Amino acid sequence: MSSTATAVNPVLRVAPAAPAEAAAYFRASLVFHADVSDVAAALASDGDPGFVVLDSRSTESWDQGHIPGAVHLPTALIPEQAEQFLDKSVPVVTYCWGPGCNGATRAALALAELGYQVKEMLGGFEYWAREGFEYETWQGRERRPADPLTAPVDAEDCGC
Repeated sequence: MSSTATAVNPVLRVAPAAPAEAAAYFRASLVFHADVSDVAAALASDGDPGFVVLDSRSTESWDQGHIPGAVHLPTALIPEQAEQFLDKSVPVVTYCWGPGCNGATRAALALAELGYQVKEMLGGFEYWAREGFEYETWQGRERRPADPLTAPVDAEDCGC
């Protein structure tokens, strides 16, 4: 028998979890995370979305572009200033630059430790802009065309 036939598939080297364990894990993930398109859809619907969006980046980053209506509160300032900007009865969705940055995770942790209900927006500002959603800069509102590698070009949503 060749070594290729006995080699373990790298995907299955560690076996998948049992279905019940996988369901618990993925359910928990949805408790802690929201994606860009779901946040955008909730903000675009009529009425109160039921949460506030928090940009945890620096002022310089905020000035480069941010989600319209977001609260700006850099992570380092959360412990001393969160109560000035946020109501503990309203869930908070945090974001930072993008998938390569854990600033939104650190902000979510700081808020949770203060007693806030919180989720992290996966993809951050990078994917907000890449998916073609409107954002604000000090010059006004802007929108880029949707990146076909991150969002459908000719559809309202990805269907997932």
